[in-house]
Amino acid sequence: MRAQGADNRRAIEWPTVALALGVYLAFGLLTWFHDALPWWLLLALGGYLACLHGSLQHEATHGHPTPWPAVNEALVFPALCLWLPYRIYRETHIAHHRDARLTDPLEDPESYYVSQQDWARFGPARRALRWVLNTVAGRLLLGPPRAVWQLAAQETGLLLRGDRRHVAAWLWHLLGVALVLLWLAVCGFELWLYILTVAYPGTALTLLRSFLEHQARPAVGERTVVIEAGPVMSLMFLNNNLHALHHAEPRLAWYRLPARYRERRAELLEANGGYLYRGYWEVVARYLLWPKEPPVHGFADTAVVVATGVAPGLPAGAR
Repeated sequence: MRAQGADNRRAIEWPTVALALGVYLAFGLLTWFHDALPWWLLLALGGYLACLHGSLQHEATHGHPTPWPAVNEALVFPALCLWLPYRIYRETHIAHHRDARLTDPLEDPESYYVSQQDWARFGPARRALRWVLNTVAGRLLLGPPRAVWQLAAQETGLLLRGDRRHVAAWLWHLLGVALVLLWLAVCGFELWLYILTVAYPGTALTLLRSFLEHQARPAVGERTVVIEAGPVMSLMFLNNNLHALHHAEPRLAWYRLPARYRERRAELLEANGGYLYRGYWEVVARYLLWPKEPPVHGFADTAVVVATGVAPGLPAGAR
């Protein structure tokens, strides 16, 4: 197996390996004893573990915890959230890390913004949906099915155009899904209940992490947020809430981010224009039912006003 990039001499990151094994152990216990748990506890623990597993997949896309891509992929192979093939996620996420193109809806595959041309074509229902998705409630409740639908539409479009570049990714993904479904059958865990208490909330929590990760700003450094979350949320996101640092040093392992952030805090916050939140409670309190910003991408205020009828003006830290 060939090592990844310039880090091919680094040692195996055993904290990440141990965490992955712990996640699978906890997942096994949760699913085996699901009948003994109240629904609200199953929902909370199931969503947390599924989101944490997604954070491990994010680590794997950046070459962790070993120098060997095949080993990293194998470590996150089971598809706990069922819907997103790891290899497609890896491809789009690496493309997302072209910081000069962050937030551009035509260039950044993880952008939630709409181009001004698309906005002009949208009818009232699609415009209303975009505004709703820019609230925390909308992102958590409607974001997961939208993500599944968007992926299905994009992948179907590729196949209809004769583009089979993702066929292997889907085949591997189906094996990962089959592994999860087989285990659920052994546990007597109904699929509909698993979706409602594990896959759906796990995806929703991942979308909470990305809700404010990036904002459209002319200065590249001001596009990426820092959320100083507590230990429970930081662990679930593997410190990716310190997102400005992650974009500055994307190869840094999750467990090294907090110390590095303390070293570079002043520098990072100066570079990102103070785009800072003190925790996810602050995010929820501000934007549960109130849109964080207009959905249309545009660095010029006049362009956004023309496209949306709303003049931007909130300071960076309030978005």
